[in-house]
Order: sequence, then C-alpha cells, then structure tokens
Amino acid sequence: MLASAVAILLAGWLIGATGIGGVLVVPVLNQLQGTPLPQAIGAASLAFALPGIAAAWRLRKGGMPLPAGTLALIVAALPGAALGALLVHHVSSRWLLAGLAALALASGLWGLRRKPATHDAAPLPTFAMAALGVGVGLGSALTGTGGPVLLVPLLMLLHQPLRTTVPVAQAIQLPVAICASAGHAWLGALDWRLALVLGVVLLAGALAGQWAAPRTPALALHRLVCTLLVLTGAWYALRLVA
Repeated sequence: MLASAVAILLAGWLIGATGIGGVLVVPVLNQLQGTPLPQAIGAASLAFALPGIAAAWRLRKGGMPLPAGTLALIVAALPGAALGALLVHHVSSRWLLAGLAALALASGLWGLRRKPATHDAAPLPTFAMAALGVGVGLGSALTGTGGPVLLVPLLMLLHQPLRTTVPVAQAIQLPVAICASAGHAWLGALDWRLALVLGVVLLAGALAGQWAAPRTPALALHRLVCTLLVLTGAWYALRLVA
C-alpha cells in the first residue's frame, strides 16, 4: 500500500512538472493493487480531474498566453474522450499500446538528440490542433493516461516549444477527465471512492511539481521530459510482450 501511494505521489509530481506522469497510475493500480484493468482506467480517468483543476487555476492565475488553437484542441478532445471511455470496455488496446510505445520512444530519442525548440517556432493551425484533440482524447480514455502523455510527444515532434507544450498538455487534462469518467460512469465501471483517493494524492504531487517546474532550467526540463518519454515507451513495449 505504501509503495502504491509513493508511486502515485511521484506520478502527480511528474504531471505537475512535465505533464507526463499519468502513465504510471494504471499500472500501479493493476499490478500492485490488483485492480482490474477497466476499473483502474476508469478510476484514473476521474482522478486526473483534480490535477487538471490545479493546472487550469495556475494557467488562469498566471495569465500565461496559450498558443492559438488551444481552445479547438480542448473542445475536440471532448468527443474523443467520451468515445474512448465507451470503447475501452469492449475492444483490445493492444494496437494502441504499440502506437503509444513507438510515439513515446521516437519523440523522446529525437528530443534527446536536438536542442529544445524556441518560442519562435511556428504555431500549429487550428484544424491541426483540433485533429490532435480528437486523437489525444480517444487515446487517453482508452489507456487511462490523462492526455499529456500523448499530447506532449506529438507537440514535440511538431517542433513546438516545451515551455508552451507542457501548459497546453496540462490544460487538456480536465476536459478529458470529465468526459472519459462520464463514459465509465455510464457503463457502471467507475469506482468513485478509489478515484477520489487517487485524485487527492495526485493533486498533492502535482502542486509540488508545479512549484518545481519554473525553477528548473529549460534544458534540464527538456531532457527530463525526453527521458521520461523514452522510459514510457519502453514501459508500453514491455507490456506488449509480457
């Protein structure tokens, strides 16, 4: 139980600092706690709402300008997340896990070989952001990863600067969590008590991560995110062959 709590707290810290960390939650519930995979995904989906609220509050309070098309990204993620929550109980996610592994490994290794993008990088058009939103919402709900673990590598591969990529990825957590958990609740596969406990622990870690992120040099943060992506890709690959 203590090991699970520490792992979830670490996941929250990573969510707050880098946007990537939700990948740990479902494996911890499934492997350490013995929670069935669909129930673990449902509880994790709702739990991400609390760090999502914290991220939204921080963005609003800080007045940080988000890239053009962020609203389209968030709105488009809603139907994708709802559909993914309904499909996860009926279809195998094996091919999706393979795609996640390839995406995370490719973007992490590519990022480690190049310098971080600058704020002068060209923003993505609105239609591209909307397309990303649908895909990220669908994939996040199917895997119970909360959104950033998909969105961060995609934006990095599209040459978007990390300092704006992480806030955008954190902003998508709340709408994805709400729609995905609504789909799980509709099917009666949502453990509300487990989701609340998870959410509180994730929130505590996320607040600490949010405090640490601005105090971390840009290059160090870039390398940390890329390393986490490589580890995430390796984790998904291991799950495929296990």
